Formats: sequence, structure tokens, C-alpha cells
Amino acid sequence: MNGQRLFLGLMTGTSLDGIDVALVDFAGSSPRLIAAQGTPLSDDLRSQLLALQLPQPNELHLAQLAANVHSDACADAIHALLAQAGYAASDIEAIGNHGQTIRHRPECGYTLQIGNHARLAEKTGISVVGDFRSRDVAAGGQGAPLVPAFHQALFASPTERRALLNIGGIANVSLLIPQENTCGFDTGPGNVLMDLWINQQQGLRYDKDGNWAASGQVLPDLLTRFLQDGYFAQAAPKSTGRDLFHQDWLNGHLAHRSDSPADVQATLCALSARSIADTLRAQKIDTLYVCGGGAHNKTLMHMLAIELPASHITTTEALGVAPDWMETYAFAWLAKCCIDRSPANLPTVTGARGLRVLGAIWPV
Repeated sequence: MNGQRLFLGLMTGTSLDGIDVALVDFAGSSPRLIAAQGTPLSDDLRSQLLALQLPQPNELHLAQLAANVHSDACADAIHALLAQAGYAASDIEAIGNHGQTIRHRPECGYTLQIGNHARLAEKTGISVVGDFRSRDVAAGGQGAPLVPAFHQALFASPTERRALLNIGGIANVSLLIPQENTCGFDTGPGNVLMDLWINQQQGLRYDKDGNWAASGQVLPDLLTRFLQDGYFAQAAPKSTGRDLFHQDWLNGHLAHRSDSPADVQATLCALSARSIADTLRAQKIDTLYVCGGGAHNKTLMHMLAIELPASHITTTEALGVAPDWMETYAFAWLAKCCIDRSPANLPTVTGARGLRVLGAIWPV
């Protein structure tokens, strides 16, 4: 449309709870989030993607089939959002498609997010930008997190010491300190272990509002045991995922124990809060802005407030972006950067050898 530069951001995260789509206008000096919508993942697709988190027979074939189903579901979500917002495919410059992370092994020189980008371009009639992380990994970086560059570009303050915290399956933080280089990294588990535990114990996908965690008591000895994992002591740049924090990790720590399931959930919530806070305490953050699904976990937010009493803790709603759409917004921005041939990584965050243009393009 005249006077607009419209991009779509598309995201399915580590939590595997749904497909998020955001429509953003980047015309002018102030980007504008026009519309956003979330669509739950079907049980079948979620099961396919979860199964691919660990090695299995014939996994290359199964991964490609899952990528096709994933892309079809993403196309449906995009069509629904455009219809709701009153836009046509021809109005959109490109889709920024994160894809679904299946393996994240930067120490081995690769990261893998499945998604059939060509199929998505065919089904939507819109150019697709995908595979954002690989170029940074090829340049010696972690390939994650990528959102700190976006946070710096849109939300840095000349006076306030800010941190933007995304609590998805994995939690990642961007440190926006005036007159300092932006820093960011994955702090460790966000929701992933809590989701695994409540699914194992109650068959639920997540702990709504953190109510189950609130019903238990934190077990100090178990929390200490969790925190002894070497990842938490590792210096940045660093990134992680389900390759480390998975069901076997959790079961290994709980072997030969007979704790109350609610107490385990409370302790897993405390693990997320403590591992986040441990990275922030020395930064003297004025305001911590929280986004992602974890922003709705009242118990986790309360624990963060206890851990960081000197910081004001709120959600990214205070910055004009609802917590559910911040990361999807970021992938629309990353798509624009790729189309414009603008570097979109931060070597101070990922450890890459330099600035790089991220992503590959599947044009219509």
C-alpha cells in the first residue's frame, strides 16, 4: 500500500505452543505494529516437532514431512491475519520466517530450523526470508540470540539502564546500557522445563499463570543441584536450547527422589528466576521489560521481583508492544534488514567475527 513498507514476522518458539504472526509497517522513522495473531499448534504437528528434538530412525524424511506441515499451518495463519487486517498478499514485501529449531549446535558449526520456505512462498504469494541464524554461525557466532540487535534499534534509551527479557521455552536477555555495547545471551531455561514437568505429571501443555508452581514449595537442595549445570557458569556469548534442557536432563536430576510434584514445579520456576537474576544483578538495571509467554506466569514474575528488588519489573506493554508479539515483531525487522542488505547481528552478543547480513530469500 502507498506510503507503507509492510513485513510479516512469523514465529514458532521453543515452547511449541503456537504460531505467532505479526504485521509491521516500517515506513518512516517509527515502525508500527499493525496487527498480530496467535494460532495454537495442532496436537499432531506439535508431536511431530517434539519427536524431532531427539535423534530417531528416518529422521531426515520425518523432518521434511514436518517442515511441510509446519509451512502449511504457517500459510493458513498468515492468510487469516491478512484477512483480519484487510491487506492482500501483494501489499507485503516479505515474510520473516524463523522456522522451528530442531538442533542448535553452534559448537559444531551449525544450527537447524526446519520450515519449507519455498512451499510457504508458493502458498502465500509472498517472498520469504528464512534461515537467519546460519550466517552468524558460519562467522563463528552462536547464531543466537538475534533479538538484541532489534531491541537496540528500537528500544534503547539514552538515560535508562534497560534489560529486555524474553521468556519463551528458553530465556534470553538484552542488556541496553547507555554508552555501552549492547550485550545479550540465553540465560537458560525459561518455560521449557516447567512445561515438560506439568505435561508429564498432569498432561497439560503449560502451568497457567504459574498456579501449580505457586501451590508448591521451592526445594533449596534441588535448586542448588539444578544450578550446578555448567551452562549457568559459562561466560557469554552463549546460547542453548532443548539440546541441553530436555526431559532426560530433568529426569536425571530427579532420579531417586520422591519430592512432591508441585514442589518440583515451584523449584523449576525458581530455577528460571534465579538463573535470569544471576545474570542481571551486577548490571544495576533500572527497568526490566519482560516479554514472551513467561510474562504471563505470575509466580515467575513474582520470583523475579524478589530476586531483583532494585529493578522495576514490568512487561514490554510499557514500550508499546504486547509481550506475546515482541519476538514475532523482531523477525519482521530481521526480514526487512535482509531485504535492505543491512547487517542484523551484534558480534558483541553472538561472538561472530563481524557484522553480517542474515537470512536467505525465497522470492515470489
